[in-house]
Amino acid sequence: MSEAPGGEPRLSDRGWRDRVHEIIFGAETRAGRLFDIGLIIAILLSVTVVIVSTLPQARDEPAAMVFWVIEWLFTGLFTAEYLTRLMVARRPLIYALSFFGIIDLLSILPAFIGLIVPGGERLLVVRLLRLLRVFRVFKLARYLSEATALRDALYQTRHKIAVFITTITIIVVIMSAVMHVVESNSPGGNEAFESMPSAMYWAIITMTTVGYGDITPGTSGGKAATAVLVLLGYSMIIVPTGILSAEIVAKGPPKRPRIERVCPSCGRAGHDDDAHYCKDCGERMTGTVEPEA
Repeated sequence: MSEAPGGEPRLSDRGWRDRVHEIIFGAETRAGRLFDIGLIIAILLSVTVVIVSTLPQARDEPAAMVFWVIEWLFTGLFTAEYLTRLMVARRPLIYALSFFGIIDLLSILPAFIGLIVPGGERLLVVRLLRLLRVFRVFKLARYLSEATALRDALYQTRHKIAVFITTITIIVVIMSAVMHVVESNSPGGNEAFESMPSAMYWAIITMTTVGYGDITPGTSGGKAATAVLVLLGYSMIIVPTGILSAEIVAKGPPKRPRIERVCPSCGRAGHDDDAHYCKDCGERMTGTVEPEA
C-alpha cells in the first residue's frame, strides 16, 4: 500500500470502510452528496408518515397496519444506517457520543420505545433534527457560521442569563405567594389560587404576557398585583435580548466560513481546508479537498 507524506495511506488506497465513511459522513464527493440528499428525503417522508398516522382516519384497520409497516420500514432503514456509521467510524464511541451520533440514535429509539409505551413512536418526529445536515449538504456554511456565533454568544453570556432566570424565578415565587394569600383569604377571591403551584402557573403565564385567562384574580388586590406583574413582564422581556445582542456585536462579524471537511474518526465537519488534524479528537485528516468558490 502506497503512503502519502507523513506515513498516512493515500485516499485511493484506503479500505472499503474509509470509502463508505467518505460517502455517509462526507458531502464533498458526488456519492456522498447523493447519499445525504436521499437521507433527507427519507427523513421528511418518515416524519410525514408519523404525522399523517395520527389522523382519526388512519387509526382504523387496515390503514393503521399500513402506516405501522411503513414506519418500521423507515426505522429499519435508519437503524441499518446508524449501525453502518458505527462500523465505518474509526472511533465508534466518539461518533456515538457526538451531537449527530446522539441525534441519529434518538431518531430510531422511539420506535422501540413504542413497543413498551403506547404512543411512544410518535416521538419519531425528532428525526427532523437530522435535517441539520442540510447546511452541510447544500454548502450553506455561512448559516453554520451564524449559528456558531449565536451559540458562542449564549455560552459567553450564560452567567448573566442564569442571573436573569434566577431573578424571574424569585419574582414568580413571591408573586404567587402574594396571590395565594390575597385570593384565598378574601371574599370574592378565585378558588383557583388555593395552592401555590396554581398561583405559580398563573404568575408565569401573566409575566410572559400570554394571558390565557383560565385563571384570573377576583379581588381588587389581586387585580392590582396582576397589573404590576404584567408591566414587570414587559420590562423584563428585553433583558435577554439585550444581553445576547451586546455579546454578538462585541464579537464582531463571524469568521470566514470553513470548508466542510469531515473527520474520518469522529465525523466532525467544518474543518479548515488546510487542517491536518481534527479539532475535536486530534485524528489526522486524510485526503485533500479544494476550497469552495
